[in-house]
Amino acid sequence: MASLVLRSNSAVRRYLRNFNWALAVPCIAISLLGILCIQSAGLHDPQSAGEYRRQILYVALGLPLMVALSFVDYRAWARWAVPLYGLNLALLLFILRGGHAAFGAQRWISLGPLGTFEPSEPAKVVVAIALASVLSRGAYDRLSDLWKPLIVVGIPTLLILKQPDLGTALVLLAILTVQLFFSLPKIGDFAIYGMSVLLAAAVALGTNVLLKPFQKARLFSFLNPQADPQGAGYNLDQAKIAVGNGDWFGRGLHHGTQTQLNFVPFHSRDFVFTVLAEEMGFVGGLLLVALYGAMLYGGIRTVFAARDRFGYLLAGGLTAMIFFHVLVNVGMTVGIMPITGIPLPFMSYGGSALLTDFAALGILLNIYGQRDRDVLGNA
Repeated sequence: MASLVLRSNSAVRRYLRNFNWALAVPCIAISLLGILCIQSAGLHDPQSAGEYRRQILYVALGLPLMVALSFVDYRAWARWAVPLYGLNLALLLFILRGGHAAFGAQRWISLGPLGTFEPSEPAKVVVAIALASVLSRGAYDRLSDLWKPLIVVGIPTLLILKQPDLGTALVLLAILTVQLFFSLPKIGDFAIYGMSVLLAAAVALGTNVLLKPFQKARLFSFLNPQADPQGAGYNLDQAKIAVGNGDWFGRGLHHGTQTQLNFVPFHSRDFVFTVLAEEMGFVGGLLLVALYGAMLYGGIRTVFAARDRFGYLLAGGLTAMIFFHVLVNVGMTVGIMPITGIPLPFMSYGGSALLTDFAALGILLNIYGQRDRDVLGNA
């Protein structure tokens, strides 16, 4: 009995010693900041007044999920890649016909009193897993071999664009780009891929084949928001005013005028950074960026700690997923990125996105912990 206790204590110490604290601790702090901002955003909005309570529940579910997935051998995801990918495609197809519509899009599945589920959120993790599985099984030293990863990403991307959801489609593109960068042996092939992406972007902006007119209007308003200040440029103008109002130390929690008077739309979701910036100021925004910086450091450590090609690519894809969200979301609120409707990880209201982020961190924690096979008991 004593020897069993000693072995158990030794295993716990090894686990804690190899735990990637730079990933886990910032996400908890950011989640708490998110709850504060969501509560403030809904203070004078009856429709969203209870969102912070639900966000507390999502965090309470997400943290155990992250810890649980940190014990799941990441190599098992390669074996589960095909059924997970098929299931997610089935859900994406289902919502095109039977999905719940809101905010001008049809991308949710109604769960009755439990709220809604958005399959495009876990699709990001599923695509990262599927891509890592495909790219880790071949040399990809010929440009013609790229049809496999392009198909893996292309099918869910087209289904997501049909919802329409440009932001998530761009996240999938970011995951593909990073994983190709890490896996392609020839820089020339990656350059050709990059030029193809730019050509596709030009076609999308110049035609109505891939993007809806309102999506293109949002993108073009980034270049000239004053061209339509009451339409496509309104969100950007109000977001920049809110950020500017915060000055150094903010107006104080519950005292932001743009926030409390609901000038900024979706300020508990896509524009939650404006709540933080207005009510906690530049210092609060800097604190949040520092927390994300610590997470980025933890993600990069995980990439280089991976013991095999699959883990290396999966860690790169998941890290890219999280920080593309941060870059675009914070960037769009301060006017250096176009508005695309991407949530801010661990800050924005929403169960599907938050649980997906926690799941991604759980997988990253296992990849990092596998530096020492004995820690998690995986041979």
